[in-house]
Amino acid sequence: MEKRTNLLTNGVIWFGVAISVSEIEAGIEIGAASSYDSVWLPLILGHILGGILLFFVGLIGARVRLNAMETTASVYGSYGSKFFASLNLFQLIAWIAVLNAQGASVLAGLNLPISFPLTCVILAVLIAIWVFVGLRRFAKVTTVVMAVLTVLLIVLTAKLFSVGTSSAPAAEHALSFWNIFEISMALPLSWLPVISDYTKDVEKPTRATAVSAIAYSVASFWMYFIGLQIAAAGVGNDIARAILLAGLGIPGIIIVVLSTVTTNFLAANSAGESAKAIVHKLNPKITGVVVSGISAVLAISGIMDHYIGFLYLIASVFAPMAAVLLVSFFLAKNHQVGHKYWILNLFAWLVGFAVYQVTSHLDSVILGPTLLSILASALISYLFSKALTLKPKGNS
Repeated sequence: MEKRTNLLTNGVIWFGVAISVSEIEAGIEIGAASSYDSVWLPLILGHILGGILLFFVGLIGARVRLNAMETTASVYGSYGSKFFASLNLFQLIAWIAVLNAQGASVLAGLNLPISFPLTCVILAVLIAIWVFVGLRRFAKVTTVVMAVLTVLLIVLTAKLFSVGTSSAPAAEHALSFWNIFEISMALPLSWLPVISDYTKDVEKPTRATAVSAIAYSVASFWMYFIGLQIAAAGVGNDIARAILLAGLGIPGIIIVVLSTVTTNFLAANSAGESAKAIVHKLNPKITGVVVSGISAVLAISGIMDHYIGFLYLIASVFAPMAAVLLVSFFLAKNHQVGHKYWILNLFAWLVGFAVYQVTSHLDSVILGPTLLSILASALISYLFSKALTLKPKGNS
């Protein structure tokens, strides 16, 4: 019998995913362009909705015991599954590079005697080792790492509180309610095409998936909060300066390194799983190691210049993809029933993607592009499924 992961392991994994420089950067982005009192409702709502979507998408993988991209095959067909796996592989490579570059940039600001490129390489090597050794062998190490990170981040949070706020000038273009909602939901959504890679091996599907989603959402909200505190401290988007201002030298370095490695490990490991969904003979571990190396090159080349735009692109692709997946599994119950369905499901996804691209360029869109794209794809997929099930079953 295969070894399964327990509730604690899954909670630790997903708590660690959210503890990253990228989440703090997103919080800074919001805090730098918003009044402190106006951010809380959209921030909370974005994380709640993101967490709910994470739970239900992860529950699919937990029930059918397939990785994230393999679960899409019965809904989008084999070609559709490979299409999304390819998109996911590319976005994960870019995502790892962005996280690598963010971590290296913060470490550079802490005046370490190593260059930015060398730091990117070191972080990539640490990630590659973690991927190659494997999740189960590193389970105890991961738990210890997360315990250390949690303590250090509690200290950082308390220190930032003691620093107080600065009277920074008002932003020229303040973020609207829906702008904040989008940014707060963007990072949870970026893990939708990944979560089933880990819930597929759980002992208790519903409980473990719930623990995973809750652990991620709570830790993510905490990281956004730290970002807001850094913005309020008047140090701009300089995380390194905030760490130094809080009086954390070596502990600050440990926070950055460990948070970068724990988050990127999952992304690199999932890149291997997506590659396996495209070409079944590929070894996920070897692919994950290769991806770590490629990401270091991209990080050095300056990929992190358009961070928020990158988050929006991820949401536009994978939010409608997840919407159709959820409708097919939990409402229409029509997965695994023939090629007519997956062709129409691809069309439903395409409509959602188009809705996102159009509405993201409009000002003051009610509900925001992510929610609109999810609703559009879900509605069309559901209507198609109902229309087809009313017809006599032929050779579909």
